[in-house]
Amino acid sequence: MKRIMMTVAYDGTDYCGWQLQPGRITVEGVINEALSQMLKEDIQVIGASRTDAGVHSRGNVCVFDTSRSIAPENVARALNARLPDTVVITGAHEVAPDFHPRKCDCVKTYEYRILNCQVDDPMRTRYSLHVERPLDVEKMKQAAAHFIGEHDFTSFCSPQTNAISKIRTVYETEIMCYNASVSGISDAREIVIRVTGSGFLYNMVRIIAGTLIAVGQGRISPDAISAMIEARDRRAAGPTAPAKGLTQVGIRYPSPDTPAKT
Repeated sequence: MKRIMMTVAYDGTDYCGWQLQPGRITVEGVINEALSQMLKEDIQVIGASRTDAGVHSRGNVCVFDTSRSIAPENVARALNARLPDTVVITGAHEVAPDFHPRKCDCVKTYEYRILNCQVDDPMRTRYSLHVERPLDVEKMKQAAAHFIGEHDFTSFCSPQTNAISKIRTVYETEIMCYNASVSGISDAREIVIRVTGSGFLYNMVRIIAGTLIAVGQGRISPDAISAMIEARDRRAAGPTAPAKGLTQVGIRYPSPDTPAKT
């Protein structure tokens, strides 16, 4: 028996999230089905991040155990031939038998994309939130800096979470702004909120994004973020931004062969 780690990219628009749900199509479900058919054994992958419905990824990680002799480097090619076009395995390699993607130290990065202009762009609508009113990017940058560090993020977490501890560490927040090519619109901008941390609570990045958008709209002061964090009350923070603008960029492990924590 060996354990294989895979990196997975997917368009989450048509899926009910990563995690298995009875009677619903999920990313984990289609991978399990394709792997089980390919290897002729019951396969249940373990994912690093259980992204929500509509959230995308360019680098989620999962592992599975198999008794088959297939070489890890052949897994991606063989599995991609069986998966829908919206899910792609971008890499695979063998790891230690006790490696667990959710129980090892790692660094996760998410990006939230905003199209800031008069009209939406049909080429971007599945992957970004359209905001018509001009956003103050400098104020968003000021506000974003308050999230850095170790905090209790109860205010930026859905009450539906099962997490016992709400303490998380945010290593870096960036607000990037680019000119966007949209037909007939000369001042279109794409604003990207990038958040990197040790891990995130349920809806945490989407609530951070929704709050920063409200700052950019002038509805929340940049200096109010610290008080929101201290409140430890979901009602103190801004709205939850829609799922479609969120993409998990990737997950970094110090060493994929690090044994799982007990």
